[in-house]
Amino acid sequence: MTIGWLAAELGDVPGVSAGTTTRLGGVSAGSLASLNLAAHVGDAPSAVLENRARLEAALGLPAVPFWLTQVHGSRVIRHPGTVTAAPEADAAITEEAGQVLAVLTADCLPVVFVGREGRRLGVAHAGWRGLAAGVLERTVEALGAEDLLAWMGPAIGPAAFEVGPEVRDAFVGQDPGVAGAFVVNDRGRWQGDLYALARARLAPYGIVPTGGGWCTASDPDRFFSHRRDSGSGRMATLVWRS
Repeated sequence: MTIGWLAAELGDVPGVSAGTTTRLGGVSAGSLASLNLAAHVGDAPSAVLENRARLEAALGLPAVPFWLTQVHGSRVIRHPGTVTAAPEADAAITEEAGQVLAVLTADCLPVVFVGREGRRLGVAHAGWRGLAAGVLERTVEALGAEDLLAWMGPAIGPAAFEVGPEVRDAFVGQDPGVAGAFVVNDRGRWQGDLYALARARLAPYGIVPTGGGWCTASDPDRFFSHRRDSGSGRMATLVWRS
């Protein structure tokens, strides 16, 4: 069974697998075609269940993914450790083998974290609100920054991510050094670079992430994009240890 999959570039970490799905290989139709993995975007429940089953089978997952109810915040959940199904959070961490962490995205930036020893795992959903709120910093601090690797999955690129001054102010007000992540356009608004903003957030911990460079909005053949499409589906970014 073939699904679209971008493997994370994390070096040779024993037993760890991670990456992001593309939109290819599922059964959803219309603007949700075809591997939509989100249950909250108006897709037929049977299609989402089939897509998730295909995901689990194609990747040989050791467990059902730990899905979150994402709210564009900075809460980090440790798994196992919660009895709530799909808790409200935008990042998850684990130190146990056999657990599958997941976030859903369609323009926002997914970031995977892996300890070099292969024990510490994390994944974060970082749209601009979550980035500004510190979701990456909170995830790193929950895991411990020492010998921590990071990989950035596909997100909207700077050429497509037009924002107003309130978004730029949210970041530059905290760190004037990130002003270069915003370029004014001919409409007097700003083109923001989520990848550059994420790198800046991780730099104080000595973490230089791999990945980045995709643009979900500019690649409709491979990626869902909430900004590009009305009623977009969602890709999943996963990390687990066998």
